[in-house]
Amino acid sequence: MKIIKQDEKEGFIISVPETLDDLWHLSHIVEVGDSVTSKTTRRIQDNTGDKLRSDRGVKKTFNLTVSVENISFHLFTGKLRLTGTITKGPEDLIPIGSHHTIEVKLNTPLTIRKEFWSLWALKRMQQAIDASKKLSAIIVVFEDYVATLGLMRQFGIEYYGPIMGAISGKRIIDKNRTKGIQQFYEKVIESINKFEGLHSIVIGGLGFIKNDFYDYLNEKHKDLAKKSIIEATGSGGRVGINEILKKGTVEKLTVENRVASEMGAISSLLEEIAQNSSKIAYGESETLKAINLGAVEKLLILDLKVPQKDISSQMEMVENMNGEVMVISSEHEGGNQLASLGGFAAFLRYPIS
Repeated sequence: MKIIKQDEKEGFIISVPETLDDLWHLSHIVEVGDSVTSKTTRRIQDNTGDKLRSDRGVKKTFNLTVSVENISFHLFTGKLRLTGTITKGPEDLIPIGSHHTIEVKLNTPLTIRKEFWSLWALKRMQQAIDASKKLSAIIVVFEDYVATLGLMRQFGIEYYGPIMGAISGKRIIDKNRTKGIQQFYEKVIESINKFEGLHSIVIGGLGFIKNDFYDYLNEKHKDLAKKSIIEATGSGGRVGINEILKKGTVEKLTVENRVASEMGAISSLLEEIAQNSSKIAYGESETLKAINLGAVEKLLILDLKVPQKDISSQMEMVENMNGEVMVISSEHEGGNQLASLGGFAAFLRYPIS
């Protein structure tokens, strides 16, 4: 994320999203009621007399400002859409007051104007800027000769695969089998190499294959082997990837990795709940009560709850009392678990009941 201009007096920031992570951050920075401006494309009715063109209209691109009424981020398509009422634009092309959806594009400036920029929104913007300077990690989990990849993103895990190996014969010395295994490993390596800037590779899975793959890297791709560590798991596929996240393996490699930190925090919370601990609170009413009592040491809040509940003041209250606020992404398993608890939870300094 880049910031082109920031004017605190006028209440606007002009940002340029550069990655899918940036779009995810923006989906939580922009709130209903904000004013956003960007280049957009709209089909305009053609009145030249050409019936075909008149029926279909003509696509034109121009700057448009809308008052946001709905925010939609689609993880699998990587699209961020901001829908609202048009407040500014070329009046000869579009009627002011009509509805339009701006699809936020990568590398295209987006102006966000708010009546009030909360400290949380400004910190989220800075987080996106800082995150763009960091490198990524990837988890590769094997189950027999099937590999599943999980790329660490700011919004969660982006899965790739499965990558299948056509391995014939039994586990004996066989030239064709050995060749098939090497071809499978090269397919996995080719997928890994598609992602630039990787600083960590965690190799996990069942049985000996993870170790064999690491040995292959050490022999044929030393640059990747230097970035790799091995982690045993009890499952393959996406379950195995989540198992590695819960262990905190990626967090140890990249301490500031948000997803691993969030998964670890949720795992700790669930452990405390299982033990009937008196030093946790969960659910909206109980957590907000703990905040007002100044008892919160660490607040966990689902990202979807922040704009809906407008609790910026409570989040700032926690931080002002030297507490920590962690916004949990709804795009991974940990977020789903927090959602089932009402979207709010906290670790407490002392019991409140």
